[in-house]
Amino acid sequence: MDGNRFLANLKDDFRRGALAQRDALSPESRAGAAMIVAARTLPLELPPGTIVAGYSPIHSELDPFPLMRAFALKGATLALPVIIARDHALIFRAWQPDEGLVRGPLGIFQPSSDADEVDPDIVLVPLAAFDRAGHRIGYGRGYYDRTLQNLRAAKKVTVIGLAFAVQEIETVPRLPHDEQLDCVLTERELIDLRSL
Repeated sequence: MDGNRFLANLKDDFRRGALAQRDALSPESRAGAAMIVAARTLPLELPPGTIVAGYSPIHSELDPFPLMRAFALKGATLALPVIIARDHALIFRAWQPDEGLVRGPLGIFQPSSDADEVDPDIVLVPLAAFDRAGHRIGYGRGYYDRTLQNLRAAKKVTVIGLAFAVQEIETVPRLPHDEQLDCVLTERELIDLRSL
């Protein structure tokens, strides 16, 4: 077994364990954590025109919508990802909390094709597991890694992983294509990695 295959299998094990921890949280705990995260003061500048992209939560993910609303109250423009299935990548479309969403190719809610495509300045990223070095384990399809690599090649982007504290692991096995987070935000703390 080559090194990358070994690391991928190890990531699968960590993913299963962290998702089981996340799934074990009660709906009330998850909702409370989302409100705590939304109330946290973040050390981020929001100049006029800042675009913040979140995501539509699935399964037991931390709900980013309260945090996104908090960004909107500070003047940010909001966006959500749209899956481009053939490319295994994402684009982002502008979205307001009062606007409806449509089901995308994987059943995840996203803005309609009428919404403007935008390039975010801040991206809120879901994850299965994370470590204190800013490495994440996603769901194994690489959508965010490809997308973040393309965004970062074009502009400065701040990437914030949203998670519950129980999703932290000691060390995430890292593959060459894995993109690093700038911050990790949980209900317990903000881990800011931008100055490291």
